Parts: sequence; C-alpha cells; structure tokens
Amino acid sequence: MSTKQTKRKWEERLKDIEELASSYKRRPLRARYKPQLSKPWQATPVWKLFHRQTQAFNFAKTCKQDVHVFALEKNAENKQRIYLVTTYTELWFYYRTYNETSLMHCYEVIPEEAVCKLYFDLEFYIPANQEADGKQMVADLIEFICKKIDEHYGIKCSVEDVLNLDSSTNEKFSCHLIFLLCNAAFKNNIHIGNFLRKILQPAVLLTRKRDAMVPEKQVVSRSQSCKAATDLSSSVENQTVTKDVSHSRQLSANDSLGNGASQWKENPDLSFLIVNGKHGEKQLFVDLGVYTKNRNFRLYKSSKAGNCVVLDIAEDNRFVPEPVKNSCIEEQYFLSSLICNVRYSDSLKILSCDNPKETKEKSTDLDGSVSNGCLDPIGGYQCSPYPEIDNFVLSLVNKDNVQGGIRRWNYFSLEQLLVYDISKYRWCMNIGRAHKSNNIMFSTTS
Repeated sequence: MSTKQTKRKWEERLKDIEELASSYKRRPLRARYKPQLSKPWQATPVWKLFHRQTQAFNFAKTCKQDVHVFALEKNAENKQRIYLVTTYTELWFYYRTYNETSLMHCYEVIPEEAVCKLYFDLEFYIPANQEADGKQMVADLIEFICKKIDEHYGIKCSVEDVLNLDSSTNEKFSCHLIFLLCNAAFKNNIHIGNFLRKILQPAVLLTRKRDAMVPEKQVVSRSQSCKAATDLSSSVENQTVTKDVSHSRQLSANDSLGNGASQWKENPDLSFLIVNGKHGEKQLFVDLGVYTKNRNFRLYKSSKAGNCVVLDIAEDNRFVPEPVKNSCIEEQYFLSSLICNVRYSDSLKILSCDNPKETKEKSTDLDGSVSNGCLDPIGGYQCSPYPEIDNFVLSLVNKDNVQGGIRRWNYFSLEQLLVYDISKYRWCMNIGRAHKSNNIMFSTTS
C-alpha cells in the first residue's frame, strides 16, 4: 500500500471517529452504576434493586457483606415500592445527597426475626386535639417507658438515650422515637409489640370504655384519671400474664408483669396517651400497629412520596451520638436511627416479652427433634427459621450420653448472625472442658 493510500485511509478513519464522538455528545449513553467507595474502612460495594421484597431478602442471604433491605417509595398515588439491597455505608454515601433522587422516600425494612431497638411511631390529628401539647406528651411517654424498662428488665435509661425525630405539619403531629439502650435490645419487633401492649393496657382499655372517656376539650385531672382507673380495674383483674423462664443474657418482661388490675394501680394516669381521631373516635398517641413482620420504617431525612416534610432531628431531642473516627455527626445520627443496627456482643442483653397465648403452646426445650408445631419465628418459639441449622446444632449437643437442647435463638441482621443459647449441655470447645454452672452458646453466620 502506497503512502498516499495509507494517508487517505487514516483520514477516513479519523473522520469516522470524530463523527462517532459527536453523536455521543449529542446522545450520551446512560451512565452505568460505578462504585465510588474507595476508603479502606468502607465495605465492598453492593447495590441491587428488586421489585419484590422476597426477592430482595433472598438475594441478601447470598451476600457475604453486611447488607440490608430498604424500600424506596416511587409515587404517592399507589404507594408502589421497589426494594434496595446494600450496606449501611454505601447507602449513606449516596443518601447524604438524596435531593431530587429516588432515595428521597426511603424506608428501612425490619426483618421479622431480627434483634432490634425499641422504637415508636407517635402521631395525632392537630385540629381534633387543639389543647394537646405534643412535646410534653413525648416527654411524659419517654419518662414512663424508661421507668417500665427499669422495672421489668433492670436497665436504666433516660431521655438522653432516646433519638427523637420529627416530621410534624400544621395538620398532624408526627414523630419517631428510637431508644438506644446500653448493651440491650429486643429479640424482635414482635416482642416489642407484646411488651408495649401489656404496659399500655390501661390506656388501650380507656379508649374502649365509653363511660370512662373524657368529653372533648375537657381537662383531665389526676384525681379524675385515678377514679377512671379504679372503675375499670375490675374489668381486667382476671387477665393474667404467663411467666417465662429468665436467663442470664435474656431478660423477659413476663417475669415482672402482673395482671391487669395491678397495672392500673401502678399506672393510674395514662390519660395523656388518649387523643381524638379525625372523626372524634378515641385512640392512642402510640401507634401499636407498627410491630409486624418486615415492617417498613421511614428513614431519618426521608419524606413520604408526595410530601416534602422530612423526618429530622426534633427541637426537643436530647440524644447526641458519640463521635466516631472517619464519620461525621450526621452519619452517626443516621446509623443511630436504624432500628436493626444492633451489633452482637457477649455483654448484650436480649429483652423478650412473649404473647401469653403463644407461651402456652411452646415447650421449654428442644430435645433433639424439630417438630413443625414450633417452627414459628414470629412467636418466639425455640426453633429458628432455619431447621437445617437447628438440627446440626442439636447434633452437636446430643452425644456422649448427654441430651442437650436449644433454649432460645436470636438473629442479628447486621452480621447475619444466628446465636443459639444451649441448655443441659455445658461442654465448651473454647476452654476444652465443661463449665460448672454456665451454659454455652453457638453462633453461625452465612
């Protein structure tokens, strides 16, 4: 090929490249997702979207990273949501610049069996409750809950341990409370619901008892509330609570919760929790309907689709997270607000409160065989949602003429860790001998 031909061919090829570059500028390709996490302490990137919540959970189980499932609300009309699987670190990396993105309406999905923090969703309709003081009601509730946690679990806490997030408008008072207890968390949110329904039973009954209701716009005195409590005590005196066996690492509210009548005597004045609904009906300030399996709980700094009011730090919030290296204060607030952000440790106390009806149905220990009747992670039965792992653990504690069993299990979604408390078997592989009095634990991770 002559030099002239080579030059002409090169000019043609250069012209084609310039035309291609020009077309790319006019119609750029959609940028693909590129991980931008590059710091040594940051997790390996994972970012996967699903249309079904089940698909998201199934994918999360296959990941080696500490991934979690989040829900993204797409529009306000049909409340349709897509589900995101990623790590806390990576979500925050993009979430901190959430404006005008799909992350503006983001929810944490609380797995049904996961150990979690105590949390509240509080709200009331302002036009129907003109005399209600939302901030004072929140303060009274925190004081009451701290008192009950101390009474039933022996754990001290105060308003400084409660993250208060607010998203109130002129029409509705709305806030979330997250209790950050020291070395303690609940077995799962079903147990939280059981605990709150028991300690708030007097207020629940007050909403149902028409003759004990106070007319709208009438101020309730403490003596009036005490009289209402006395009138209603007889209606709940036969409602007993089944006790559960306590454990050194797992504390149960059933050990200290008495019957309904004693609850009235201990808590005669819970009238501050009663509010009017939009149509004048009586209801609780505390939403007891949020303690269900795979609950979607709105994230800090997120708003509902079709609404620009975000969930932000309340004016009366007293909780301040401790500073952490390589992390800003905003990120620590974000991590503190995550309900399932609970890390396992030997000193962590697992708080439980069983439903009395379910407590009667379950056995004290497993003796080596897994029956279908006890495979109920929601009710707190001794069998976990993973019968193959249960059987393997049982095979380890049923040998050498020793019949061990599983007392209880706890799941930590942060590490994807399943922890078993063992009964009637004390051989410890760590020290190479049996403990004289302490039981042992097995932990498994994916």
